[in-house]
Amino acid sequence: MSKILIADDDYALCQLLKEYLQNEAFDVDCVHTGKQAVEAAINGTYHLLILDVMLPELMGFDVLKKLREHSSIPILMLTARGDDIDRIIGLELGADDYLPKPCNPRELLARLRAILRRCETDVRRDRKHTLDLVGITLNRASRSACFHNITLDLTSAEFAILDILMQSAGTLVSKETLTEKALGRRLTAYDRSVDVHISKIRKKLHAVDPKADLIANIRGAGYQFVGAE
Repeated sequence: MSKILIADDDYALCQLLKEYLQNEAFDVDCVHTGKQAVEAAINGTYHLLILDVMLPELMGFDVLKKLREHSSIPILMLTARGDDIDRIIGLELGADDYLPKPCNPRELLARLRAILRRCETDVRRDRKHTLDLVGITLNRASRSACFHNITLDLTSAEFAILDILMQSAGTLVSKETLTEKALGRRLTAYDRSVDVHISKIRKKLHAVDPKADLIANIRGAGYQFVGAE
């Protein structure tokens, strides 16, 4: 049974989501402040955190920053409907996905399952194998990545996207494919999740080697890992 932590100061929404997810065989805990979210996520054994942006004591973005210093727990952000800025900021800070509020519990469940399914698949697949190209090493067993022997702190979504691009080195991978295979859902209109995740990957590679332009954006078509020799 997967353990889910919900961090939201809307008590009624938390109770609704908790009952709904429990009926779907999830073990669910709720907290209502940012500080409680950080403490519970770090000290608990949760498989995923559903995190609201607007929280008392510590905003959701601050919670996200603190957690990414200590934990790679998958995080689904709840953002204000129509607020693209919040969604992009959340992804840039390390969230795996986002959902606008008020959210449909069925869509939340679908997103949650997609993230968990991706994480479980990544762990099972090629458990004993690594992928190594032009100085980048992906260890699928530990879900860790290094570039020139320097650790890259990739989120679960970033790891999955880089893995797919490296497996398809030299070949164009569409945003539709990356969204479906890495994020576990279909690409929708105006969805910039993949773009933001790839921007974060590039920044982390450039922090190690400023000349490392290894992921090309083929405008209107997708992305390509171009570093293969």
